[in-house]
Amino acid sequence: MAAKPKDKADAKKQSKKDKQAKSSGSKSAAGKEDGAAGLSLAAHPRAVRRVAEAKAWGGLGGFLLGGYLSLPTHSAFEAALRALLAGVVCYVIVWAAAVFLWRRLVVAELRQAEHELLKNELAKLQGADPVVSSTRERREAPAVR
Repeated sequence: MAAKPKDKADAKKQSKKDKQAKSSGSKSAAGKEDGAAGLSLAAHPRAVRRVAEAKAWGGLGGFLLGGYLSLPTHSAFEAALRALLAGVVCYVIVWAAAVFLWRRLVVAELRQAEHELLKNELAKLQGADPVVSSTRERREAPAVR
């Protein structure tokens, strides 16, 4: 618990600190819940880098292709506008495609890692299976009456 403030100025400062602590606490709790609720491409380092590269190449390629195709038929100003528009459109299309692809790849990587983990656990359990070893001991042990 916080100590009681001595005057009104201290009370205002304390209330501001309390509000900031509550708001930052709620934000961090919400962030933890979001991370636990699902996968995020923003948390996957290769996906973030590759999506950014795809967006850059898509925008540049769209700009160059749009400019090249519109330059011979129109004025330079119209060609530049069309090139910019083509670059923006290609940027958005390539971004959506890259996010779609990387979502599937991250899920596939997660399933593969889970499969490997389960396979290793199964190998450990089969190597030292307590049920099998206890039944062997019962068979080999002399019967006491």
